[in-house]
Amino acid sequence: MPKTIVTHSGSFHTDDVFAVAALLLKYPDAIVVRSRDTEVINKADIVVDVGLVYDPESKRFDHHQHGGAGVRGNGIPYASFGLVWKALGEDLAGQESAALIEEKLVMPIDAPDNGVSTYEQIFEDVRPYTIVDFIYSYFFNGYIKNKEQMYETFMTVVGVAKDLLKREISKSRERVGGMKTVREILETVSDKRIVVLESDLPWEPVLVPIPEATYVIYPRREGNWGVKGVPSTIKGFERKKLLPLEWSGLEGKELRAISGVSDSMFCHRNRFIAAAESKEGAVKLAELALNA
Repeated sequence: MPKTIVTHSGSFHTDDVFAVAALLLKYPDAIVVRSRDTEVINKADIVVDVGLVYDPESKRFDHHQHGGAGVRGNGIPYASFGLVWKALGEDLAGQESAALIEEKLVMPIDAPDNGVSTYEQIFEDVRPYTIVDFIYSYFFNGYIKNKEQMYETFMTVVGVAKDLLKREISKSRERVGGMKTVREILETVSDKRIVVLESDLPWEPVLVPIPEATYVIYPRREGNWGVKGVPSTIKGFERKKLLPLEWSGLEGKELRAISGVSDSMFCHRNRFIAAAESKEGAVKLAELALNA
C-alpha cells in the first residue's frame, strides 16, 4: 500500500484538492506531503499535480509538462484530478457511476484548471458560483499566515472533498440502479406514452430518448402523486407535450372542476407538472392531457 502522497506546496487549487481526496478514499492510511523538492517527489509513492510526469503505472499524475497529459474527446484536457479519477474511478465507484461523476464533477474541475470555460455567461455581472469558488473560499490573505496553517487548511478542504466524493459516489450508484429499474419497467409495458413508477426514480435519461414517452407518474415526497411531462432533451426544459393550457396555475376546487379528477391538487402555471392525491388520479390527469 502506498505510504506517501506528494502534491505541490504553496497555494492549493480545486484540482489537487480533489485528486488527493480521491487517492485517500483508495489509500486511507497514506500520509500527504506538500512539497516541490525534487528529492521528496522522487521518493514518494504517489505524486499529484507536480513533478512534470504522467505515468499511471508508477502513480505519477501531473499535467503541467509540455504537451499536457491528454485531452478528452470533447476537448477538455485532463488535469490531475481527471488523471487520478481515470485510474481509480471505476474501482471507487463502478464503471457507470464513475462515468456519471466524471461528467458531473471531474470535468468541471479539470476544465478551469486548464483555462477552459464550460459555460456561456449570459449576464455580464452574473455567473455560476462553482465548486472552484467554494474551495477558494478557504484560501484568503489574513487567515493563512504560514505554511503550517496552509497545510492544515489544505487537509481540511481535502476532508470536505472526500465527504463530497463519497456522497456523489453513493448518489451515482443509486442513480445507476434506479435507471436500470426504469428500463426494466419499460420492458413490461406495451404503451409507453404514460409510464407509471412506484418510486421516485431517475427516469429522464431513460425516457427522454423514447419518442412516445410523454408523461411519467411517480410518488412525491409529500405523500401524493405527480404527473410530469417528459422533456424533449436531456439538457433542456422544453417538454414533449405540456399539460392543458386551461389547467395552468389552477389548484384544488378549480382544477377539480375543470379536469373532472376529484382528487387533483394543482397544475404548475408552466404546465410541466401536476399532482393528485392518488396514483389513479395522477394517471387520469395524464390520460386527459395526452388526449387534449
